[in-house]
Amino acid sequence: MGTLTIAAAQFAPGDDPAANLDTIRTFAEQAAERGAQLLVTPEYSSYCTADIDDRFVAAAQPLDGSFVTGLQRIARDAGLALVVGVAETSDDPARFRNTLVVVRSDGTLDSTYRKVHLYDAFGARESDRIDAGDPEQVAVFELDGVRVGLETCYDLRFPEVTRRLAAPEHGAADVVVLPAEWVRGPGKEHHWRTLLTARAIENTVWVVGAGQTPPIGVGGSVVLDPSGVAVAAVGATPGLLVATIDTDTTAAVRSVNPSLSLRRYAVVPATDPVT
Repeated sequence: MGTLTIAAAQFAPGDDPAANLDTIRTFAEQAAERGAQLLVTPEYSSYCTADIDDRFVAAAQPLDGSFVTGLQRIARDAGLALVVGVAETSDDPARFRNTLVVVRSDGTLDSTYRKVHLYDAFGARESDRIDAGDPEQVAVFELDGVRVGLETCYDLRFPEVTRRLAAPEHGAADVVVLPAEWVRGPGKEHHWRTLLTARAIENTVWVVGAGQTPPIGVGGSVVLDPSGVAVAAVGATPGLLVATIDTDTTAAVRSVNPSLSLRRYAVVPATDPVT
């Protein structure tokens, strides 16, 4: 059993990677002052515009580029780990990868997660510019004895993603962190909070949603406990929320609601979309 104090930074990244790094540094310093061991920032924290077009492709960087090395310096200076959404270069010069990077407090690049479900919905077409991640990924890393699972934005609409992260035979995550750029629109705030809550309840797992603020995103970053109760939340303005993940709470919830152990179905990745 263990605890992990997690901070989520909610802001609107722009098209200047250096300015975005400065914003992350400020949030990292604030998070460290509040005792956080891990800071999570939104999807596309390295670069963001309203449209995913050739500018996004041009702004993408390799994992040894200036943005990730900047994150490594921030992690070392602040003394905490980071999960940050970045635009990563692809092998295809006309495309990029939507990637989460995990940076340890010593500046080590620990692992990555590349978004599996691309946002080809609500009038958007991420797949026109982005390479989808491998559906076999089960992106979980351990920090101070707590297992942290990773997914990104539109993945939230596919419950099997979180199930694989939380299931003991797969990721056995204690908490799932979900950076997002949840685009504004009719009912979208309701979708965001409802789906985050559902993933927490059905998997009896902690969930941290870290979103972008307007003008593109809805905000609404939140930390939910394994029974779906919000223990920390912010509205639509930039800000930092901090909460402590406690696996004793998880054990208590699962003793009453053993839904993971009572499952009758497995989750098997599909290499192609199921139609």
